[in-house]
Amino acid sequence: MICPVCKRDMIVIEYHNTELDHCTNCKGVWFDSGELELLLKSYHMEDTGPFLDNALGSPEADSPEKKRKCPVCGRRMKKATIGEQHRLLIDLCRNKHGLWLDGGEVSQLVRHLAGEHRLTSPAEEVINYLEEVFGEPKK
Repeated sequence: MICPVCKRDMIVIEYHNTELDHCTNCKGVWFDSGELELLLKSYHMEDTGPFLDNALGSPEADSPEKKRKCPVCGRRMKKATIGEQHRLLIDLCRNKHGLWLDGGEVSQLVRHLAGEHRLTSPAEEVINYLEEVFGEPKK
């Protein structure tokens, strides 16, 4: 799969029976449809469906960031924001093929969802792993 930011091949990382497409250059991550939910479910963070449905149904986020194309269908993805205090900008395929998170945003998203579910130890384990693997790109 090709990175929608760098246009380079991504590598596949398997974790808890979930395959994630990861760009080693920009540290972005592509979640195919259902993969984020599967990963979070493995840490007892279920009930995340409404979050994705709300993001997809929300108005387009205003952002100077260039629109990215879905690596599956090639169509321009929708920019959506998540969270109230620390707004996180994500890219969602309008055809529901998946979502793109820039480097460092995976752990921010998981922290947001863990806070909504008031989870501690299992969520911290996944957050620590995701920060280690998908952390901010080195400048």
